[in-house]
Order: sequence, then structure tokens, then C-alpha cells
Amino acid sequence: MSGSRCDGRSHDITLFIERAGEWAVIAKPSFPAGVWRAPSGGLHVGEEIEAGALREALEETGLEIALERYLIHIDVTFRDGEAIEPWHSEVFLARAVAGELAPIDTREISAARWMTRDELLGPVRDRLIASGRGLFAYRAALHDATFAALDAR
Repeated sequence: MSGSRCDGRSHDITLFIERAGEWAVIAKPSFPAGVWRAPSGGLHVGEEIEAGALREALEETGLEIALERYLIHIDVTFRDGEAIEPWHSEVFLARAVAGELAPIDTREISAARWMTRDELLGPVRDRLIASGRGLFAYRAALHDATFAALDAR
């Protein structure tokens, strides 16, 4: 988690960006092959949540988005030996309104693509869990909780 904790932050905004029944996902250079997840990022100091969400979407996916609705808030505690790190995620449903799916911040994001819900909840989820890394298991849980929230409406 230390790479995500720049400026002491302990949160992320996760974006489930939909277009024509498919979902934007990203991969980072450090991810194992075949590991994808919903784009996410943190707010800059003093940045409003909507502005941060729009900025992160553009940086990570190349897409301009419209936030559709707030979906879930999740609090977790990551443990690594003696280290304890509280973390929370704010998850939003968004719609792609312009742009092409191609990361702008290519130092942080190595690839972006569209996936179906079945891919996200099937093989992608399986790869996240199989990685054996707690952070990826957390991302799989975020995917599960998000689609459960979408189904509840």
C-alpha cells in the first residue's frame, strides 16, 4: 500500500466506468500478467471529490466521464506484520462521455481496455484472488460489492 499512500493519504476513489455494457479497466506495470481492475486514485490536497474523480479517470483511462451515482463506501485495515494501515474507498458509477480508452499517465498505467461484467466477475476476479496479494483480493472484493450494489437498484 505504500505507493498509494503518497502525501499520507489513506483513501481512493474507485470508478466503474461503463460504455455500451462494458467496463473500463486498467493494468499497472507492477501487475502480474492478466490482472486488471477498475481505475482508482486519490485526491490531491484540497481537491474536491468530483474534480479528483474526473482527473483520475482522464489520467488513467484517457476518458472524460460523467459521474452517474455514488455506489459504496468501504473501510478496511491492511496488515503487514506489525504495520497496520487503515484505508477507505469511495466507489462511483460513471459513464464515458468522450475520449478513447488509452492511459495518459503511462508511467503509472501500462494498459487500459474494455471488459464485460462476466469477465470482471469471472476470470479477472480469479486472477486477482490467485495473485495471493491482499491488495488484489481487496480489489476483487470491491468489484463484487460494486456489482451487488448495482444489482440492488
